Amino acid sequence: MSHHPTRTSAVREAAAAGIPAALADLGALVRIPSIAFPGFDDDPVRRSAEAVKTLAERLGIFDRVDISDAAIPGSQERGKPAVLATRAARNGAPTILLYAHHDVQPVGDEALWDSPPFEPTVRGGRLYGRGAADDKAGVMAHIAALRALVEAVGTDFDLGVALFIEGEEEAGSRSFAQFLADHADALRADVIVVADSGNWDDRTPALTVSLRGNARFTLTVRTLDHASHSGMFGGAVPDAMLATIRLLATLWDADGAVAVDGLAHREADTPEYSEEQLRDEAGLPAGVQPIGRGSIPSRLWNQPSITVTGIDAPTVANASNTLSPEVSVVISARIAPGQTARDAYAAIEAHLRANAPFGAELVFRDVDLGDGFLVDTDGWAVATAKQALAEGYGVEPVEMGVGGSIPFIADLVRQFDGAQILITGVEDPHARAHSPNESLHLETFRHAVLSEALLLEKLDRPRS
Repeated sequence: MSHHPTRTSAVREAAAAGIPAALADLGALVRIPSIAFPGFDDDPVRRSAEAVKTLAERLGIFDRVDISDAAIPGSQERGKPAVLATRAARNGAPTILLYAHHDVQPVGDEALWDSPPFEPTVRGGRLYGRGAADDKAGVMAHIAALRALVEAVGTDFDLGVALFIEGEEEAGSRSFAQFLADHADALRADVIVVADSGNWDDRTPALTVSLRGNARFTLTVRTLDHASHSGMFGGAVPDAMLATIRLLATLWDADGAVAVDGLAHREADTPEYSEEQLRDEAGLPAGVQPIGRGSIPSRLWNQPSITVTGIDAPTVANASNTLSPEVSVVISARIAPGQTARDAYAAIEAHLRANAPFGAELVFRDVDLGDGFLVDTDGWAVATAKQALAEGYGVEPVEMGVGGSIPFIADLVRQFDGAQILITGVEDPHARAHSPNESLHLETFRHAVLSEALLLEKLDRPRS
């Protein structure tokens, strides 16, 4: 695509000038506790959608801006409100779909936050607050980039734009596939930008080219019809806690690597990444050893992992001399790109059933599956995006994998198999998304806005 220095300079100036307003709007969004999880008030999610709708309308470029939801297949429920804004392409220009989500994770233990989670607070060059990075910064990166384009070239540009801001990503995107089907024509695009990933560090931009899949489920282990006295029967009767501990221990080998037959490993070259970098980014103390084998990026991006993320058992405060009849755990597995979540889950379930100790009864429920993703990096949009990132950050971008999962991307691929998908983001390794003290690196946000604005400008011309 041809280069237009005057327009490019105007976009640069507009992007830089718009950062204070973008951060103010981001702060206003962070103040809305838009948690879409079951058991939380729906009103803040609705208010968050209304706020995003207003931001989109004020751009003055869309043919229509709506708040919509979709049915959750297999239930009587509907999904949380999403914002969908559309503008038709003109004169042979492509259409770009900009995705982010306005819902956020629950706070967790508020005592672990250094400032109130829904009161945006700046310190040390970072903006702290729940959703400040994941993913209301993604929302505002899209809005601010579009503002810069409008400021630089006016509203009469040719690029088609669809803005899709989801309202339930953190809660599992249960209505996502149905939403895509309901709005297929409005969402169809040549290029899809998903602003829900991260960067190599706070200076180096990245395109995410691989994502692990996920399989999450609840396992209940039963060994008794009822609780019994641990003094009277301990030593002869296996309690559920003993069985659960023994069973879970079979999931890993002595190095902490996953030991489940049937889980795939992907072979791929990985960049340099030191143990010191891992310790810094993950908060791993000097005395604790990393787990697994192979290069660290391979362990994070291309190998499976299994984590026990929750357990229902007597608490320390309520402990008594009792043999527990049953224990439930939540198991979260990450799956190497290229293996289906269904096959991986089947392997894990088969392993657990084969290794159940003492004849323990196993019950599996609440199974949630999401496939991984591998980006085709040969498309023209990838080259254009890399050029925009290099210009926006002043540093050449890297291609990286991500150990986390974005299962809805598989839905995008199924619905729009001709579109090129670019996975970007505004997070850096210290953003602590999903954790207490989540934060946005402000300089990264500035670079991300400029990069996306430059990408929009590059795409705003006929495809040759």
